[in-house]
Amino acid sequence: MLLLWFAVVEFLGNVPLLQKLPSSSLRKIAEVVVLKRYGKGDFVVREDQTWDGCYFILEGEAQVCEPAEEENRSEFLLKQYDYFGHGISGHVHSADIVAMTELACLVLPRDHCRLLQTNSIWQSDTAVEKCSLVERILQLDPLELNIFRGITLPDAPKFGKVFGGQFVGQALAAASKTVDFLKIVHSLHSYFLLVGDIDIPIIYQVHRIRDGNNFATRRVDAVQKGNIIFMLFASFQKEQPGFDHQESTMPSVPDPDTLLSLEELRERRITDPHLPRSYRNKVAAANFVPWPIEIRFCDPNNSTNQTTSPPRLRYWFRAKGTLSDDQALHRCVVAFASDLIFAGVSLNPHRRKGLRSAALSLDHAMWFHRPLRADDWLLFVTVSPTAHETRGFVTGEMFNRKGELVVSLTQECLLREARPPKPSVTSKL
Repeated sequence: MLLLWFAVVEFLGNVPLLQKLPSSSLRKIAEVVVLKRYGKGDFVVREDQTWDGCYFILEGEAQVCEPAEEENRSEFLLKQYDYFGHGISGHVHSADIVAMTELACLVLPRDHCRLLQTNSIWQSDTAVEKCSLVERILQLDPLELNIFRGITLPDAPKFGKVFGGQFVGQALAAASKTVDFLKIVHSLHSYFLLVGDIDIPIIYQVHRIRDGNNFATRRVDAVQKGNIIFMLFASFQKEQPGFDHQESTMPSVPDPDTLLSLEELRERRITDPHLPRSYRNKVAAANFVPWPIEIRFCDPNNSTNQTTSPPRLRYWFRAKGTLSDDQALHRCVVAFASDLIFAGVSLNPHRRKGLRSAALSLDHAMWFHRPLRADDWLLFVTVSPTAHETRGFVTGEMFNRKGELVVSLTQECLLREARPPKPSVTSKL
């Protein structure tokens, strides 16, 4: 029975209508669907018949035949993974559906069709406003098949523009909601093309490049004002047994529970007499908006954004709040968090008093090696091997508390010294 249930789950995961649902909803649907079989020529549903549920074609083909008296009568075929019925096209059918071959359908009884409606793409029962902030940031509205809408929440991280990690996390969420949920992202490559506007929605259009038995490939275009401003390519794989080794070793660092939070570190810097008064005043006056990701630096020091330091950084991080058990969500959260303090490591050796600079992400790549939980502590070890001309290069590794390497990352960023403002021109007259 377990093998049969797993086969049903695997089939339902390939139905486009259901891919946008939380994985918990899909598992519930798998428990209540009923198998119905029809012979060639049998009526599946008759015109004006009330739907008794939602139908998903498991095997064979069916034809939709509109009434003969209709002036523009049309017929079209329904094949495997196509769907029709209650909750999709009204309560009463206006056409005949006839089996063209031996036909098998999985039917979700109408009393359970409420499972097709959920509060969010991640959770079926919890209201969106009660979810953690990072989960709300990664919430998307499905507009059409393969098209989603995301927004920048007022309390989301932003730096005068859409935060790069938001692009990566939301685009990966959109891609994840167009594949069988048994396939989990194992790698992504993304490109930042234009600055995003925090005041308008972002449209994510997913292109289904390939669907195989074990792998799926997606491309996602993020669009604002008719322009593609960000692109992501992601590959998904079904879990399979295989080889296992790990050469990378997690460095010896303090336990996260012994380290200061960003809020505590900020308070200490405001009162630290070893830091310049001008810097302390600047920190105190800055508008501090807590991030949805908790961060604890392993090597707290007195370095500031105006003092030179090595091009490396180690810190623990985790999502604030508890996330649902959907592994796709946890990987989207890690993708979101990975861009918070990454590119800036390339600037560390070049900082000096009076320097005004900017580090902008150009591209971002991630490889997910093992299952992870983003609401438990992960160690992020970053280093910038090189910077040349206007580009910095950063690599990173993420470890769980057991020392397992769960993610590897690379990023190239644009490093620029801010130009001084041009003096205003005044008339000599």
